[in-house]
Amino acid sequence: MEHITRDEAFEVLKKYNKDPFHIQHALTVEAVMKWYANELGYAEDAEYWGIVGLLHDIDFELYPEEHCLKAPELLREANISEDMIHAVCSHGYGIEVGCGKTIDVEPTHEMEKVLFAADELTGLIWAAALMRPSKSTKDMELKSLKKKYKSKGFAAGCSREVIERGAQQLGWELEKLLTMTLQAMADCEDTIHAEMGKEDLE
Repeated sequence: MEHITRDEAFEVLKKYNKDPFHIQHALTVEAVMKWYANELGYAEDAEYWGIVGLLHDIDFELYPEEHCLKAPELLREANISEDMIHAVCSHGYGIEVGCGKTIDVEPTHEMEKVLFAADELTGLIWAAALMRPSKSTKDMELKSLKKKYKSKGFAAGCSREVIERGAQQLGWELEKLLTMTLQAMADCEDTIHAEMGKEDLE
């Protein structure tokens, strides 16, 4: 099966997501996933990794109580391949969603494990960046991020337990995940802002 193009995937995203915050998160995870693909030796699959990142929260805005449960239906309507659907749903593995069901789609490929590990963390890093005078990740140091990470009251909606489980699934120390994801976001920040500006979504 031919995979959906990036432009087609973005149109699918916007069909179900209108909130600029959700669009920006999708673009952030897309960019970070592409960065990781290049960094981890999957450069030829970078676009694929990015599209999975772009679509990972496809159902969250309209169906937050059924997150990762409604996604397959929406993605199949758009003729998204089953391997991509599996990857999207696997980022909820082991998490109980609002309707009381626990997501049982396990991340198996390294790409799926990266998505699981980096998704929540990008939200925490972005929240930390917004508190900085520069409002940027580019001048954020690891020690600053670690301090925010350890503060339980900061970005409390970003589950540390999920982030740490993600690092374990990858076989990485937490510090490696924090370091690489911060670098990914710093490297991709201009691209994300350009995409948001292009859509006039900011």
